[in-house]
Amino acid sequence: MDKVIVKVKKLRPEAKLPVRATPGSAAADLFACFTDKHKPVVKVGPGRTVIVPTGISVEVPEGYEMQIRPRSGLAVKGIVVANAPGTIDSDYRGEVAVILYNNLPSISGTDNDVYSLEVRTGDRIAQVLVKPVPPVEYVEVEELSSTLRGEGGFGSTGR
Repeated sequence: MDKVIVKVKKLRPEAKLPVRATPGSAAADLFACFTDKHKPVVKVGPGRTVIVPTGISVEVPEGYEMQIRPRSGLAVKGIVVANAPGTIDSDYRGEVAVILYNNLPSISGTDNDVYSLEVRTGDRIAQVLVKPVPPVEYVEVEELSSTLRGEGGFGSTGR
């Protein structure tokens, strides 16, 4: 299999390039990297959504996309990528950022800090995976072919 090269530009000196944790890892870890404009620590409280900068921009080869996915270690704590998988298109050159969402409920009258995650520069916040994107053409037709499922929607295959 040919190696896909993704060029990465550090936007701040403390930024880290994506890193695969093991040789068998399909995806690479993505790290938080805050600017002077941000607090050095961002708290993702229950029911809150936070955009976390990474301090890098990328050049994904044409014909590919970079998907941003949740890390299982954070997901088990209720922290997920809000738009998972997020997509970095091959023509995007801005800073890569991750939309983190804390799906734990805010409980009135309790210390919600227990259910919050503090994110600091250098913390692993998501993972990225580079996938091929074939050229697609959408063609309007009068009829579609029939299938056993037909128009069965949400939950229809579990009956």
